[in-house]
Amino acid sequence: MNRILIVEDNIGMRNVLEKTLRMKGYDVFSVGTGENAVRLFTSDIFDLVITDLRLPKMDGLEVLKKIKKLSSTTVVIIMTAYGTIENAIEAMKLGAYDYILKPFSLEEIEIKVEKALSQQRIADENVILKEEIKSRLGRIIGKGQKIQKVYKFINKVADRPTPVLILGESGTGKELVAREIHERSSRRDFPFVAVNCAALAEGVLESELFGHERGAFTGAHAQKKGRFEIADKGTLFLDEIGDLPLNTQVKLLRFLQEKSFERVGGTTTLKVDVRIIAATNKDIKEAIKKKTFREDLFYRLNVITLTLPPLRERREDIPDLLDYFCNRYTKELHKNIAISPEVKDILYSYDWPGNIRELENAIERIIVLSEDKVVNIDDLPIELREGRPILHSKALPDYIGFSERVEYFEKEIIKQALEECGYNQVKTSGRLKMKRGTLQYKMKKYNLYCRKFSTNLSSSA
Repeated sequence: MNRILIVEDNIGMRNVLEKTLRMKGYDVFSVGTGENAVRLFTSDIFDLVITDLRLPKMDGLEVLKKIKKLSSTTVVIIMTAYGTIENAIEAMKLGAYDYILKPFSLEEIEIKVEKALSQQRIADENVILKEEIKSRLGRIIGKGQKIQKVYKFINKVADRPTPVLILGESGTGKELVAREIHERSSRRDFPFVAVNCAALAEGVLESELFGHERGAFTGAHAQKKGRFEIADKGTLFLDEIGDLPLNTQVKLLRFLQEKSFERVGGTTTLKVDVRIIAATNKDIKEAIKKKTFREDLFYRLNVITLTLPPLRERREDIPDLLDYFCNRYTKELHKNIAISPEVKDILYSYDWPGNIRELENAIERIIVLSEDKVVNIDDLPIELREGRPILHSKALPDYIGFSERVEYFEKEIIKQALEECGYNQVKTSGRLKMKRGTLQYKMKKYNLYCRKFSTNLSSSA
């Protein structure tokens, strides 16, 4: 229900507007002074304010300025007489949505209110959209603090030409990060070429990377371009770089130093413009000690390094990942399946040693094998059932699932902060380290208004 605040010192006009708009289904409050309107606004949220231009002490222009400072998404309609139309135009410049000349018909104000609220909905959707953007970067999903640092890293290094080394456990999304770096760079219109260094034998890998000349070895019936040439002006992603054979490491080191190479069996020196992004789940420094990885190559690759967090260290992102994979596989498999609250609790509490890849595989398997409309505990793989921890959520009813639990605690945290700050949004957003627009959106979402204060002001105006 849209919330409207009327600021009008004429009690007759105020009552008529309040009654008319309430009959239209709006949640309406009214006050008689600009001071009371601003006081109310520090603790409450309104989608629309209708204010008279001429008010005692604080006039409508001052009310407009203060309201816009407190809530940029709230739309304001100015009521004015013919004699003050220049001031109404000034109000438009200060951010008012529209003005209406007195006297006006109730039908006129109803139309303007409907249009203004349509504008407010667009502004509200933009706030939500910004929140959604924060929760993902391309195909990378999550809004927790650790993954936010990854987003910042990607945006910071995307357009640099230097190599990037991505470290992290298997399944943490190293290739996804490499692709995002490429997509956000000036190389985005050129190829992104990925090579798994652990998947190919030494001889085959060197040919794949650098290409070969005709007759270079048995079966080389024609000249072949390697991945370096194919990736020219783009990005070459070397996954599992820790498994690169020593001989191939030498050729890669030369390329990083001189930007040149020869095809296998060839003598012509080739130059290409390729950015290298490498990744591994191995301890490279330990490999250097064991003489299986060249130290000079490590320092060439280790110019900019990112370590991806394992999923067990970013549990707050599991709900978003769970929703994404569920939506993806239910659509792909044409199944209409929901996951029970008990199963969500288990999926959240499991340590996921295989990280995001293991979570994705588990969801796909669950949806493929499920024959019911709801996934229950018995539908889970045995390793998940055996890894089920004892949960201690006595404060909540048993029927409340994971998403609802997250919302419950979020609501309680915001409510407590509002109460401790006297429902002052500036202080509350500062305490929570949250933008005021986000706080206002959350307050609306959870209906966190200071009802007692609103009622007192409305009745006393």
